[in-house]
Amino acid sequence: MADGILKVGQITTSSGSGTINLGASGETITSSAVMGSGMGKVLQVVSTTDTSERTSTSTSFVTGSNTLSVNITPASTSNKVFVCVSLGSGNNTPAKHTYTTIYRDSSNLGGSQGFLTNYQGGTGEHYGGASMSITDSPNTTSQVTYQVYFKVSGGTGKINSSAGTGTITAMEIQG
Repeated sequence: MADGILKVGQITTSSGSGTINLGASGETITSSAVMGSGMGKVLQVVSTTDTSERTSTSTSFVTGSNTLSVNITPASTSNKVFVCVSLGSGNNTPAKHTYTTIYRDSSNLGGSQGFLTNYQGGTGEHYGGASMSITDSPNTTSQVTYQVYFKVSGGTGKINSSAGTGTITAMEIQG
């Protein structure tokens, strides 16, 4: 069979659904044109850290006046924002929880109990490292703020305890 040019408007499987394989294992397919829709590309990344210990006795979510927040302005309403947080949290009272969540502006993305909890099951203070993440669809091209909030079921809750460092990162993903 001679090499040549194939011009078509659409390629489908004989059944109309399924997978079309181009090339065999070990072969390379090249193109001088842009392939794919570009969805899933990381368009921008913003990140900040906070090393100050924050405490609260509130049973409602509060910011703790922390700086674990980032501002991001999506380029398109169809884009998503992946937010990830790493921090230390805990509580000083036995049988009490510290709940941590992420807010977008005034919206709690983690619901009434947040994304993670640190439970003090023994005596004395109990603190540990924790992380949480969410893929959000803010549906806007205006600036949004993602920020860590926390609350307790009792006792005193802390984030960034023992001079730890908390980090929040937001990545805009092309939709």
